[in-house]
Amino acid sequence: MISSSSETISGSPSSQGSPARSLDPERTEVLGRLQDMLAYRFANPQLLELALTHSSVAYEEQAEHNPQDDNEQMEFLGDAVLGMIVTEHLFRACPDFTEGPLTRLRAQLVSRQYLGQVGQQMCLGEYLRLGKGEERSGGRRKAAILANAVEAILAAIYLDGGIQPAARFVSRWLLQGKLDVLVSAARAGEDVGDHKSALQEYFQAHGLGQPRYIVTAEAGPDHRKSFVVAVTAGSGTGTEKTLASATGTRKKIAEQEAARLALQSLRIAADASAERTA
Repeated sequence: MISSSSETISGSPSSQGSPARSLDPERTEVLGRLQDMLAYRFANPQLLELALTHSSVAYEEQAEHNPQDDNEQMEFLGDAVLGMIVTEHLFRACPDFTEGPLTRLRAQLVSRQYLGQVGQQMCLGEYLRLGKGEERSGGRRKAAILANAVEAILAAIYLDGGIQPAARFVSRWLLQGKLDVLVSAARAGEDVGDHKSALQEYFQAHGLGQPRYIVTAEAGPDHRKSFVVAVTAGSGTGTEKTLASATGTRKKIAEQEAARLALQSLRIAADASAERTA
């Protein structure tokens, strides 16, 4: 799939950001097991160690925190590498798709939620280096930390071996199985991922202007609120018509569900109208 050179963006891969600590035999054995699972052997295993080091370690163990002491920079790089690999894969695999569907497919494959699930499947929590506080709060099971670790490991592989092994990692752990399901759903006309974008595209295609999302109700205490959101469309007479409403624990969740229901309703109405005029 990826045809680029395997060279890294600058310098020697093995010289990029490695932890200050040396690896003891026990940790070396742990990283060896992870490398077996990854089916990739690091020329510089300390890049993998850095990818697994959460910021809570550096903040607890060192008086002065250096950005290269944890995996946040690696996560930043991994996010960019992931986006590039997934985008090229979709470009080659779906030549009949326009930009809109391709964008929604990519959003699903690089989403924090999905990366967290991948991190759980890989059992990355077992390999992380966490501070004591993060350990006590269940950091090894937190989806956000696992998602960050997936991106950081991808960056470590890229820095250590270049784009080809990074692409193989993405293909094996993120695309295999998942991509076929998403593409099949998209080809079948099902909504994939971002329902708000899909609804906006429908509005634009049918000259309906812009959908509007309104919070119509809130309930519950601050730490457990729920929101009711309605999505409306202008009727052309200065009034608005409510297309659908939905409830969610966050406004964005409620908006996405309201958009999905609105789009479903609009398509059903359009199909019924087409049948009557046929």
